[in-house]
Amino acid sequence: MKSSRRAFLAFATVAAVGGAVWSAHTVSAVAAAVRFDRDEFDAALAAGKPILVEISAPWCSVCRAQKAILADLFAEPRYADIVALDIDFDSQKEAVRAFGAQRQSTLIVFAGGKEVARSVGDASRAGIAAMLEAAL
Repeated sequence: MKSSRRAFLAFATVAAVGGAVWSAHTVSAVAAAVRFDRDEFDAALAAGKPILVEISAPWCSVCRAQKAILADLFAEPRYADIVALDIDFDSQKEAVRAFGAQRQSTLIVFAGGKEVARSVGDASRAGIAAMLEAAL
């Protein structure tokens, strides 16, 4: 009985430490976008900069997958000039409505001052990369 308990405690410790390491890695890996600010969006739009608006929620697994893909893509020099802004689905309802989004996991791309692509729930690298290409 004692060996079973020791094995369980060892497993629980490894799981807790591993989870903390994975969580810290995930947080740093998905820091591609900055919190949405209407003035920053309007200035980038007026300047004709390529923009990605992410509408996400911290509890959304699709959003987490999208953020990981975006962080990976934004590490590529090709996408360095895209302004990435994140709208929190739960706390920035006015901005969510302004973009006509019905759900979290919505990605909207702007180029030349206008919307050029939109997706909801797409967590494929190829699909998200194609959206970013539309901004270039």
